[in-house]
Order: sequence, then structure tokens, then C-alpha cells
Amino acid sequence: MRKELLPGEQVITITRQQARSLFFPVLAFIVVPAAAGFACAWIVRENPQRLAPFITAAWTPWLIGAVLVLAGWFLAAFSLKRVLRWRSVKYILTSRRVLARNGMFRRNDWQVSLMAIHNVGVHQSMLQRSLHSGNISLDTGHSGIAVLTDVPEVGKFRGFILDAMDELPQGEVFEGEVLRDFEELPWEFKEGGRDER
Repeated sequence: MRKELLPGEQVITITRQQARSLFFPVLAFIVVPAAAGFACAWIVRENPQRLAPFITAAWTPWLIGAVLVLAGWFLAAFSLKRVLRWRSVKYILTSRRVLARNGMFRRNDWQVSLMAIHNVGVHQSMLQRSLHSGNISLDTGHSGIAVLTDVPEVGKFRGFILDAMDELPQGEVFEGEVLRDFEELPWEFKEGGRDER
């Protein structure tokens, strides 16, 4: 992250989405191996032969292997996928910008300058309110509204944004510095072209 900071910019906080989305993946990570272990023990006791007489004891390793493969596939497709998706979302607040990143292999990034934000809104469902999380909308005027979804401790995060907005330097910002004098601009931007010295 340090490489991507502007001159004079500092990271205030970094957070991920509320972890409530991990409830069912974690529950599946506990229940599926237990169910697979129970199914393997049931197969070893030769219960499949009682249900279907054509199944012999030679089928036991294949049946156990099938149960283990199904359990592993379910954990990878359901639990691991959702955990990786949760880990791939990151919200970063700096002294100049709000950044949102998501994706591990295909990354999507967007950022909003704190100077462009006109209004910071918080929207919470009943579940989000009970977990102190919520969605933060950043109104940037003509360019629209950016939304940070499921931010944990949403009130604190909004407070950090508002504090950072209050601490922005007054005047125009150029490469992290406040321009108080037109002479501070590089020669390419001065009226009349290059300075002859």
C-alpha cells in the first residue's frame, strides 16, 4: 500500500466486510466433515450391504473415497469460495481518499477523493444494526454515489471519514501540497509557456 500513497498521504484505517457472511461457510466446515466421518463409519460397518445385497465388501474403499471426495468438493465449492471472496474485499481510508478493492485473480479497484465527497450516509438493515455494521454511501455530486457494503463498526468508520474530511487542507491540492502561490506550479503549467532564465 505504501507504494500507492500520494506524497503526504497517510493510511488511517483498513477494514474488511462484516464477517457475518462467514457464518454458513464456517458451519458447513464443521458439519460436513462430521457427516462425512459418520458416513464412512456407517460404510465400514457394512451397512450398505444390508441396503443393497449386490454391494460387496470390495466396494467399501470406493464408497469411502466417494464420500471423502464429495465432502472435499462441497467444502471447496461452498466454504472455501465464500471465505476467499470475503478475504478479497478491503476498504482503505487514507488522509486523502477512500479506496475499495475486491477480487483475488481479477481485481476491481475504485477510489473516491475525500475532496469530492459532499455527503456521507449510513444505511443499515435490522441484522446489520444488531451487528454494528452497515452500508456507507459516499455522495460525490454529479459523478454519483459510491457504496461500501457491510462495513463493520459503521459508525466509527463514518466518523473516521468525516474527521479526515475536516482535516483536509483548504485550497487546491497539487501532489499532496496546498498551492498558495501561482509560482509553485511547474513551468509547463504557467501561462505564457516556459520561463526563460
